[in-house]
Amino acid sequence: MSALVLAIDQGTTNTKAVLVDAAGVIHARASVPLTTDYPHPGWAEQSASAIWDSVKTVIAALAPQGAGRIAAIAIANQRETLVLWDARTGQPVAPAILWQCRRTAAACADLLAQGHDARVVELTGLGINPLFPASKLGWAMAQVPGVADLAQAGHLRAGTVDAWLLWNLTGGASFATDASNASRTQLFDTKRLEWSTELCALFGVPMGVLPTVLASDAAFGVTADTTALPAGIPVRAMMGDSHAALYGHGVRAPGAVKATFGTGSSLMTLMPARAASAHGLSGTIAWRDRAGTAYALEGNITVSAQAAAFMAGLLGVGGAKALSDLAQSVPDAGGVAFVPALAGLGAPHWDDRATGLVTGMTHGTTPAHLARATFEAIAHQVADVFAAMEADVGHPLSDLRADGGASGNAFLMQIQADLLGRPVLRAEVEEVGALGVAAMAFATLGVERFAREEHVTVFAPDLCVASREAARLRWAHAVAQARR
Repeated sequence: MSALVLAIDQGTTNTKAVLVDAAGVIHARASVPLTTDYPHPGWAEQSASAIWDSVKTVIAALAPQGAGRIAAIAIANQRETLVLWDARTGQPVAPAILWQCRRTAAACADLLAQGHDARVVELTGLGINPLFPASKLGWAMAQVPGVADLAQAGHLRAGTVDAWLLWNLTGGASFATDASNASRTQLFDTKRLEWSTELCALFGVPMGVLPTVLASDAAFGVTADTTALPAGIPVRAMMGDSHAALYGHGVRAPGAVKATFGTGSSLMTLMPARAASAHGLSGTIAWRDRAGTAYALEGNITVSAQAAAFMAGLLGVGGAKALSDLAQSVPDAGGVAFVPALAGLGAPHWDDRATGLVTGMTHGTTPAHLARATFEAIAHQVADVFAAMEADVGHPLSDLRADGGASGNAFLMQIQADLLGRPVLRAEVEEVGALGVAAMAFATLGVERFAREEHVTVFAPDLCVASREAARLRWAHAVAQARR
């Protein structure tokens, strides 16, 4: 019988896992929902213990179905979320600070005012922003009781979610991350491929608490007796979920753009070499494997599909699906625009002071118009990043490869194609990130998985240029108001 990879996709909203074979066929699936806490305005946290428990649960569901056939484990993970734990006990010392958390906005503003941004971008490709773990870890060192003492004693471990899961899977034997996740911390020199002493000093981070950085296809360690899996199964691939999705779309060279439609959204496109953005994007490492280091440009949207859940709650319509049905009952948004700057604005605007707003309402505005404006807002934000990528690359980009939970909404995908004026190619397998990291794991085992084009649905643009330009102009005016 053929070997299987157990691929874990640990996201913000759900932890998913699949058993997949070398042809990319999924043999079994499991999923567990997660909750996010918002203890103060702008703060976002999750229980690190709950994250690990969710992983154990999906493993327990799949392990019996893959008994004797699981050759490796692969991990894709929500990025920029910071986990702190005590190496002696393996227990978290604070809630995991989520990527959406803006608690360090003031600290980041101070660093920007002091003129540090250009140097940080030079080293990392990332503009100073609360999204990234560097300022969060500096905050924790100063604000979380006992953390500084743990660090001084050599007992503190600080890492992104991949490092936390690896530590637990290996029973504490391995404390490592991969280059893609490290490149999103704002502490990693993406040219020298090592933690930066200069950046650690700037953000108040002791280097000794950080994990070893390995290639994305490294031999990360083997399972201990901590889950339903037998001990000794190797962990052979780790990537941030957005990077894994790009890999899962089969992108190995510059030219295509990937967009993940999740709680937030990430657009990513490969570059021929390490590059900086002049249009509000981030330079990042896509992955590092036996072929070398692949670099990319990325744009991160803070509130994407989450906007639909938010508006559904405000309107009391019962969820994103009901909101979509309501939105399709009207031919347009009736001049209404909704800017879901619920945690500031990410790329390409990077404005922490922006707030959500609705504009263009009249006596004729109905809940259906608000619903439609919400789906248009999701697509407009993606179009903003796509346009910034074209400006940085210097030529038009051909299409958008879509994945993530909200990409399953055909209505949204058609709006996206219309506002881009480009085809949208939707992956018909939901677990693109899991398949991507599984494909990398199989490559380490000497098996190259092939991509199957029949699993793509194409949405062609069907909006005239004048209407598209008018819609984009209305959106730009609304964003300007949100930023004021």
